[in-house]
Amino acid sequence: MKLYLLDRSHTASAISVRKNSYANFLKIWHYHPELELVVVLKSKGTRFIGDSIKKFQPKDVVLIGKNLPHMWLNDPKYFQEDKNLRAEAVAIHFKEDFLGSTFLQLPEIKPIVALFKKAEQGIQFRNLPGDLLQTIVKLNDETDFNKTHQFIGILHQLALHDDFNLLASSGYVASLRLEESDLSNKVIAFIFNNFNKDIDLNTVADIVKMNPSAFSRSFKRVHRKTFSKYVNEIRIGYACKLLIENELNVAAIAYESGFNNLSNFNRQFKMIKNMSPSAYLRKHSKYTKESI
Repeated sequence: MKLYLLDRSHTASAISVRKNSYANFLKIWHYHPELELVVVLKSKGTRFIGDSIKKFQPKDVVLIGKNLPHMWLNDPKYFQEDKNLRAEAVAIHFKEDFLGSTFLQLPEIKPIVALFKKAEQGIQFRNLPGDLLQTIVKLNDETDFNKTHQFIGILHQLALHDDFNLLASSGYVASLRLEESDLSNKVIAFIFNNFNKDIDLNTVADIVKMNPSAFSRSFKRVHRKTFSKYVNEIRIGYACKLLIENELNVAAIAYESGFNNLSNFNRQFKMIKNMSPSAYLRKHSKYTKESI
């Protein structure tokens, strides 16, 4: 899964607002210097933000920081030709200084500056007011002036909203700031593309032209965890998605997530999630029923 830089420099407006409607979202692991605010309108699947793997569904709202790799991957049924399904989302792209560099220095903009800082890890907002969601969705219908004016208000409301999750780990974000971030991105892209297969440390080290020992030390320094723990966390994150979907049994999920035996899967799951896979499934099922 190659990491792509998407060039949006041709956009003339301060902010770019698009309503995307496809049979499925583009399966591209990418990044760009603009921040991106996304509201999913239709479809379900798996959202990759940095080293975060989570399910997405309609009404999900996420703010992605600049240069943070991401991808929305629809469920397999959205790639079947005989399915009459659509993947729709509103995507807003903008630079931090879309109103000029002095904009961010204004005292009243401090909450928005703090929002941009949190967005470096990616933010998933929960329980946003319905009128705010509608304002975001209908933003493209406004004139350029009203669009910009309303967008400042949207950012301010998001900055004050205190029900949210940070997505990518702080260690992952730190790695993006390093001079060798291009090399790190190659490794992360390889892991995301192969986490459910056997991943050999020698093979991964060879990607960045390092000997395994040096690579292992460097990876731990950058990500604040060992290479094997990082891979296992990605695998367990994917396993959580499969458990929530409740279409496979635990043994099948273990192998689908890249574990060669069930006992190791259960051990790693409990170590990372502080509960067994069955307890995780019961907890999620209870949460789902209470939310209906």
